[in-house]
Amino acid sequence: MSTDWRWEYDPDHAHVVGGVPVHVVAEVERLAGQLVDLASTGIDVSDLGHGPRPGGLRRMDAAGGWFYFLVAPRDPLIIIVRIVPPFDTL
Repeated sequence: MSTDWRWEYDPDHAHVVGGVPVHVVAEVERLAGQLVDLASTGIDVSDLGHGPRPGGLRRMDAAGGWFYFLVAPRDPLIIIVRIVPPFDTL
């Protein structure tokens, strides 16, 4: 098991990113990389963004839309589960 933080899509890239504009995906991936960088320095990222409580599903704004993610510190993994693009791109 690796101790290096990383991020990934769940269940997969096609399911989470399908139909989302490229610029929104790029921004989500940039922000996910920043979350990984912060977590790698020891900062608890499980309370960043918006959500009911640390450890649960979190929401973060990105490129006029937002995305949902989970933090799994035991793995150490940031899991992106859904991307919602800006309404004017739907």
